[in-house]
Amino acid sequence: MLKPYAFRLTQGADLKLAILNFVQTHSIQAGSLLSGVGCLASANIRLANESQSLSLAGPLEILTLAGTLTPTHVHLHISVADKNGAVYGGHLMDGSEVLYTTEICLASYENLTFKRERDSATGFDELVVEHVSDSNE
Repeated sequence: MLKPYAFRLTQGADLKLAILNFVQTHSIQAGSLLSGVGCLASANIRLANESQSLSLAGPLEILTLAGTLTPTHVHLHISVADKNGAVYGGHLMDGSEVLYTTEICLASYENLTFKRERDSATGFDELVVEHVSDSNE
């Protein structure tokens, strides 16, 4: 079963940490970030090569925001546009601050649990999906 949530973040909130806090406060065991729109004062984005990151000063318009949500970790990707329309994207890191407001829509999967475990093939903590038995079956 899918359970939807929507909430608004206000000026000064750390985007990634606020989403993780929401997940933990609502005891979400498995979820997806469906959308996020708003404006950032700053963004910290890790690039695809895993060794470089960008620290961008705002105002920045959020174009896309998506990811998977576990009780201890949110894996989020973002794209933002600066005042000239230049677009930057990658892995959202801590320290990305909401400027005015950001609207978040997410969903939890009540029949699943998500966690992250080290994968020896990739060298990263990867998503592990477990199915929860339904007592009505």
